[in-house]
Amino acid sequence: MFDSRHIKTFHEVVRAGSYSAAARSLGYTQPAITQQMKALERAVGTPLFTRVGRVMRLTEAGEALARHADVILDSLATAQQQIGAIARLRSGRVKVCAFPSAAATLIPEAMARLAAGHPGVRLELLEGEPPESLQRVVRGECDIALAFTYPGLHAEVPEELAEIRLMEDLLTVLLPTGHPLARRRAVHLRDLADERWIAGCPRCSANFLHACAEEGFVPDIAFTTDDNLVVQSMVAAGVGVAMMPALVLSFLCHEKVTGRAVEPHARRQVSAYVLRDHLRIPATALVLDELKAVAAARVGC
Repeated sequence: MFDSRHIKTFHEVVRAGSYSAAARSLGYTQPAITQQMKALERAVGTPLFTRVGRVMRLTEAGEALARHADVILDSLATAQQQIGAIARLRSGRVKVCAFPSAAATLIPEAMARLAAGHPGVRLELLEGEPPESLQRVVRGECDIALAFTYPGLHAEVPEELAEIRLMEDLLTVLLPTGHPLARRRAVHLRDLADERWIAGCPRCSANFLHACAEEGFVPDIAFTTDDNLVVQSMVAAGVGVAMMPALVLSFLCHEKVTGRAVEPHARRQVSAYVLRDHLRIPATALVLDELKAVAAARVGC
């Protein structure tokens, strides 16, 4: 393995024509130059210079290295510039895997903040539900996963991941606007026991069934989908009602659908998950800070 300092010194020796001239140019002593060149020759396994009288000439190996020295040093300089830009948050790329309602709410606001404050840092969005999204972080397919958990429901988090809690998301019920209970500010889950329901993703459905069991009834599930727009369309058409997180309320698309708080109050925890070692990567830490700021603003609304 070459030492980049030795390559730089070798390049100057070739340019200047002697060890003494290179020493003056670089501000080293001549013995220091000699020691560096001996170390470089040990690394390459063959002499790089030969002397004919007082004239120093390159060997065949030295000529080969001289032809590549400019490219090596230019590549190192480019790499240093790029790494410096990443470290100073002038550039960088962070891949985030988010569940749909977070992708439609938290992510756009975080991207807007990044564009305003650090335009060189790019956020790439992937969609995925937990627990698969957490495994994607472990496999290196993304840098951050936004995921949610429900109280009382066991959720395994890979030990390699750190959890950064972002917000608690209140659960609500979606009703057709003409529904008798839509006039209330909050609806008791037990009052909806006779309704037909639209269920969501497996994790949300499990929590929904658990909540209904706590209230003493088994829901009549007419349809299951993890597409929020489909859920809204189903509710608007009168197919059923649905339990949805409050994040979804910010992008309700149907005038015929209304959201109401559900009692007893229930929440899900929304968190970011990242490999522990990646917390020290500047761009990843920046994106996490922006997500925390966006989530805090929503909680404060």
